[in-house]
Amino acid sequence: MQELGRGALSKMSARLEAPVQYGFRLDDTEIAANPLIGQMLRLEYLGAIHCCHCGRKTKKSFSQGYCYPCFIKLAQCDSCIMSPEKCHYDQGTCREPEWGERFCMTEHMVYLANSSGIKVGITRSSQVPVRWIDQGASQALPILRVATRQQSGFVEDLLRSQVADRTNWRAMLKGEAPPLDLAATRDQLFDTCGEGLKMLQERFGLQAIQLLTDSQPIEISYPVDAYPTKVVSFDLDKTPVVEGTLRGIKGQYLILDTGVINLRKFTAYQVAISS
Repeated sequence: MQELGRGALSKMSARLEAPVQYGFRLDDTEIAANPLIGQMLRLEYLGAIHCCHCGRKTKKSFSQGYCYPCFIKLAQCDSCIMSPEKCHYDQGTCREPEWGERFCMTEHMVYLANSSGIKVGITRSSQVPVRWIDQGASQALPILRVATRQQSGFVEDLLRSQVADRTNWRAMLKGEAPPLDLAATRDQLFDTCGEGLKMLQERFGLQAIQLLTDSQPIEISYPVDAYPTKVVSFDLDKTPVVEGTLRGIKGQYLILDTGVINLRKFTAYQVAISS
């Protein structure tokens, strides 16, 4: 087995093609992952974690790759990242106002996706379509263009009264989700939640919350030779050496004949990859 590289792990790069083209990222090195499907793959945790922000060595990773001081200091680790409707930028209490201006006070998309069934989600416009790929969506449809992250959170909070906002990752890894009519669901949501959307537009302005009534769904295919019938998940903290035949890649998961592993979960872990 030949070592392909070693270093600090980052989430895989992903490029929308048919199928999605993935790359392993170790420090500044990128290794094409798709050609390795069908081969034996070995992932070894080397026993060290270095914060993805400051580089400090840490015994435990917080919020996917941060040391504890960065976790409690950085805006990207604040609770409002997971619950954007709780954004407190306008109260003057943002941990990093300049970061908030670049990442939160910017255009976001509210979308529907089909990963393990239909769900609603939000992402920065600049993260389309990577966000959908990271979630393992086989279909995705942007349905609203929103001026800020907080406002997109208000919209998502309204819409999730009708549709889920979570992906069942185990179901996602067992196969392709049956195709759904996302445009029909969008139209139904606009009808059911019309009054609430109108109130948000009156609060923030028509230009701040724009309904995308003519957008078309995109289809996403993944490089998977075979899906597992039973999903067994690896944890590098418990199993520092993970190996098996690579059967496919979906979302940020490697699908091996021995189990699956979410590489994004282990951001900043020092690892060696061999094949």
